[in-house]
This record gives sequence, C-alpha cells and structure tokens, in this order.
Amino acid sequence: MSQPAPELQPAVEPRDWAIVSPGYDALWFLAPPTVAVVTGILLTRWDQPFVHFAGRDMRLGVLCLGALTQAHLVIVLLRSHGNAAVRRRHPVRFFAVPALLLAAMLASPWILVAGGVVATFWDVYHSALQTFGLGRIYDQRVGNDPQVGRRLDIGLNLLLYAGPIAAGATLVDHLASFREFEQVGDRLLTRVPAYVMGRQAWLTWAVVIGGTLFVIAYLGLYVRHARRGYRVAPAKVFLFATTGLCSIYTWGFNSWGQAFLVMNLFHAVQYFALVWWAEGGRWSERLRLDRGPVMRGLAWAAFTGGALAYGFGAQATYGLSAWYAVTLVIALMHFWYDGFIWSVRRGEV
Repeated sequence: MSQPAPELQPAVEPRDWAIVSPGYDALWFLAPPTVAVVTGILLTRWDQPFVHFAGRDMRLGVLCLGALTQAHLVIVLLRSHGNAAVRRRHPVRFFAVPALLLAAMLASPWILVAGGVVATFWDVYHSALQTFGLGRIYDQRVGNDPQVGRRLDIGLNLLLYAGPIAAGATLVDHLASFREFEQVGDRLLTRVPAYVMGRQAWLTWAVVIGGTLFVIAYLGLYVRHARRGYRVAPAKVFLFATTGLCSIYTWGFNSWGQAFLVMNLFHAVQYFALVWWAEGGRWSERLRLDRGPVMRGLAWAAFTGGALAYGFGAQATYGLSAWYAVTLVIALMHFWYDGFIWSVRRGEV
C-alpha cells in the first residue's frame, strides 16, 4: 500500500473526533440544522399569536427568533473583550474601530442605513464561514493539516448559503434593506432591488450551472485526497450535507415562509454552544460559580439570560435611532471579529 502524499499526511495524531464530546457535538453542533427545519415546519402548523411589543404587533415566534439572533451577536464580546489573551492582541479592532463606527453612524443617517445593508449581506457570508469553521475543526480533530482543502470548503459553504438566496425565493427579502435609503433621500440605491430582480433568471442559471460544476469538482478532489491518504472527517461531511440541504430547502424555496427563522435558529444555537465551550469556564470563574454542577448551571443561566435580555432589548429598536446604531455596530463587529478570533490555522480553537 502506498504512503500518503507528504502534503496529505496527518499534521498531528488524530484525537477524539468531537470538538467537545460526542454527545455535546451531536446535540449542539450537528443536530441543529435538521432540528431547525423541523421547527420551521411545525411553526407553519401553529397559529402563532400576536404580541404587542415596543409599540408593534409581532408574531410570538418572530419576536423570540429575533431576540435569539440578536443575543448570539452580543456574546462574541465574551471572546473578544472578555478573554484577556485575545483582547491584548487586537486593542485597536476591539476598542477604537467600534467607537469610530458608532460615531459615524450617529453623525450620518446615510452611514447608518448603509451599515444595515452591509449587515444583511455580511450575515450570509458570516453564517457560511461559521459552518466552514466547524468543519475545519473536525478536520483538525482527525489529524488533518488545516491548510489542505481549506479553499474548497470555503467555496462549498458560500455556495450552500449564498447560492440558494441568489437563485431562490428569498432574494427579494435580502434586497429589501436597500429600500431603507428612501429615508435618507437616496433614490439611486433604492432602485437596486428592482434592477437585480429583473435579472434573477440569469442569476438562477449561473448558480445552478456553476454550483453543479463546483460540487462535482469538490467531490472529485476530495475523493482524490482520500485515495492519497487524507482522512475524511465524517462529522464534517454530515454537518456540510445537512446544512446544505437545510439551506437549499429554506433559502431556495422558502416553502414554509420560515427561511430566516430556520437559518438563524440553528446558526445561533451552534454559536451559543461554541462560545460556552470556549469561554464558559472563564465566565463561571469570573462569577465565582465554577464549583459543582449547580453553580455552573447558574453561570450558564446568567450567560444565556443576559444575552437574551439584550436580544429582546435590541428587538425593541427600529428606525434611525441611537440604540439601533449601537445594535448595528455590535452586529457588524460580531461578523468581523469571528473572522479572526476563531482560527484553526493559528491554533486558537
């Protein structure tokens, strides 16, 4: 039997396949995409009551989902600002940039609206890279070099997330953020949704043809890697497959009218689990609740409850307000920070 190619030889000795433990990973990282789809289906069969919240009538499920989504955005601060080792590496990014961005948004309504548009599309990219990052960690766990197959995995996840949006039923929902430019008198950018939707047929064919070719190339290259000694991580394959199917059926067809709910639900749950795994011990020690399961349970309740309290507070904001600017800065920093504080290549996870 031939030896693995040098670039495909395991970088480290394989460990347990799980990031935390088999049970934790199965429940909080691998199952959420499937559970979110089932939840979306069930919600369509439930006549959700309307609740009056912050001057608006909202469906209960939409309100709770929005709060959970906002809550997962703010907990990045435990990793960026709450972890002294990470905080010392990026003082300008963690303190100067958010302050300057907030000042710019408060000074210019146009910048505030533009930030909302950027956040809408950055969220898609960020979500794709979270799944990509979990997959790379699973590769690392079985001993693979984090550089091998990295670009292929990024490409696949961008296709699985952005492709169904560009070619599917929710493109108009993502473009709706451009209409906010009407509030600041910018007529040019408000025409973007109509311009893009007029060319959706071309987008659909580009995604279908290009995406099909990419998936064929992806599978072929990984089969080639495996034959040359690369260890394929079953958990990564399962995660990518279930997430891809979830994305296609929700973003692509929005069959139950619950696309945003389904995608944000599993993404937020995975992120809560990831941050708790990485920072839960420090958080418990900081609160002096690290002794025994009951005390750690209280620490987890404080972590989750505090984040959800912020989430419901963020849901109470709308319009061009100062508090909305704060929540938008937190969202943009969440997307940005996640790009460099969870690095498999630098050994930070």
